[in-house]
Amino acid sequence: MRAPTDRLAPMPPKADSSSRLIAENRKARFDYFIEQRYEAGLVLQGWEVKSLRAGRAQLAEAYVYLRGAEAFLIGAHLSPLPSASSHVIADPVRTRKLLLNRSELNGLIGAVERRGYTLVPLELYWKHGRAKLAVGLAKGKKQHDKRATEKDRDWQRDKARLLRRG
Repeated sequence: MRAPTDRLAPMPPKADSSSRLIAENRKARFDYFIEQRYEAGLVLQGWEVKSLRAGRAQLAEAYVYLRGAEAFLIGAHLSPLPSASSHVIADPVRTRKLLLNRSELNGLIGAVERRGYTLVPLELYWKHGRAKLAVGLAKGKKQHDKRATEKDRDWQRDKARLLRRG
């Protein structure tokens, strides 16, 4: 007979096939120290969902702005499909509202206004059929921090190359 705790042992994590990456903001990790991540939903129009399913999104120049206890994604570019709805005038860079819990929003507002943090969109992905945005609470890097990061990355690459040879 097994002990009752054996039944409650945690299962090994499965590969989550319901989560797919749409777009990633690689520059964010280079320009900022990401201290905390939040997952936010997006308020989208029908043509935008079709565009995301086709993978036509860019977060390169996007940022998150807090206004009146609400969060908005500004500057994200979703290219409309030529076949998507012809009766709606598509604005590829329109401001999109982010859906966050009230407690998360209050914490973000406090961090941004009082402690000098920045909200940076990190990646856009599908989770259980819904578009989600990973938002990072970040501090900006100085130029010497960026150089140190690049130096570490180069050293790791060289070290791996040396270990493979030798």
